[in-house]
Amino acid sequence: MFDLIIKNGNVVLSDTVKKVDIGIKNEKISCIAEEITEDAKQVIDANGQYVMPGMIDTHVHISEPGRTEWEGFETGSKALAAGGTTSYVEMPLNALPATTNKKALDLKLEAAKTQNYVDYGFYGGLIPDNLEDLKELSDAGVLAFKCFLSNITSEIPDDFVNVDDYTLYKGMQKLAELDQILCIHAENPSVTSKLEEEFIREGKTSAMDYPDARPVFTEVEAVQRALLFAKETGCKLHIVHISTSEAVQAILKARSEGVDVTVESCPHYFAMSAEDVEEIGAYAKCQPPLRKKADHEKLWDELLNGNIDWLTSDHSPCTEDLKLESDNLFTAWGGISGAQNNVDLMFDLAVKQRGLSVNRFVELIATTPAKRFNLSNKGEITVGKDADIILVDPEQSYVVKREDLYYKNKHSAYEGRKIDCRVTKTIVRGNVVYDLNEGIIGEPIGKLMTK
Repeated sequence: MFDLIIKNGNVVLSDTVKKVDIGIKNEKISCIAEEITEDAKQVIDANGQYVMPGMIDTHVHISEPGRTEWEGFETGSKALAAGGTTSYVEMPLNALPATTNKKALDLKLEAAKTQNYVDYGFYGGLIPDNLEDLKELSDAGVLAFKCFLSNITSEIPDDFVNVDDYTLYKGMQKLAELDQILCIHAENPSVTSKLEEEFIREGKTSAMDYPDARPVFTEVEAVQRALLFAKETGCKLHIVHISTSEAVQAILKARSEGVDVTVESCPHYFAMSAEDVEEIGAYAKCQPPLRKKADHEKLWDELLNGNIDWLTSDHSPCTEDLKLESDNLFTAWGGISGAQNNVDLMFDLAVKQRGLSVNRFVELIATTPAKRFNLSNKGEITVGKDADIILVDPEQSYVVKREDLYYKNKHSAYEGRKIDCRVTKTIVRGNVVYDLNEGIIGEPIGKLMTK
């Protein structure tokens, strides 16, 4: 007897979409067949919806412990589940202490272990004074490491800070020895900091001024510097939340020259442009910034041409006052709450509106990150893999409303937006954790993912 059978769905397999049944037993996909006639404890009628692997979101900020008023594992993982994410990797910053040593990682592990509705893993951080901590973090099971080339400073003890070039070089050397991936936020810190000071001094603080203070070349220069260091050290790189076509092209060039590098972008860079921020305001402020329309369209070309490896939310929540404290966009918190609107929004924009294939869409949200992060049980609907499955109805539409958000702070840049697609069920290792009609189901069942 199966624990669960999913019937009558358009199942997205690795190279095709077929109407087949899926049998699940002991949290794994145990059978895929045109018709399964055996009994099951539970049967789900997918009724013609797409049945696909759940999203693997490798860029999520949960602020627990230390800043739990921003977001916690319970609320954050509920939002991820409702949005069709079945596993995520949590960034080393925004929590206090930042995850830059084993002691801080242990605090996070303890906080996370009974609160997650989806599976989860952690990054370690690279900062100027923790080179000796990298091996211990790696041995403790972090899935990758993260550093900032952009300016990130704090007066708060144990908070995250950006690397200097020496730390970047030495850190890459050590991570290459450990066979670890280094994920990089790439913006030139000295240029962007001085430009922002100049713009504020001159009173140029509008939504259209903000991308001009963090121009395209500042992203490209930082990417090229990271790629040069990677070529020298042999470190595996992943460049996060890229916002420009020019940076993608620099990455492709380096890859053709032998650098082991991948690249992600995020739904907000495709769903909105700087022109939209004029209306939405600080809820849509992020770093790198949303680009003006011409650059926005060039990034779409990169995605549709297959040059971006996968998509992440970069869910970066905060209390609402940090978004509304000033009319000056430059001083508002730079992060978008996006974990609940990844799959449906991008399916609408990329598959329905621009003709991206459903199989390519699944590669972008699940298969490619699973392979890159060595999550061997995740990312595909294949016999033997974890039964991490979502149902997606391309015929349903809805409007994003504040009261439907699971975030601890219920604000979103997408509030009021109509999305012509909907996640109707999220299944984590064979357990239904979200249903459109019932909401979040049961107790937290998320498990820690390690290499």
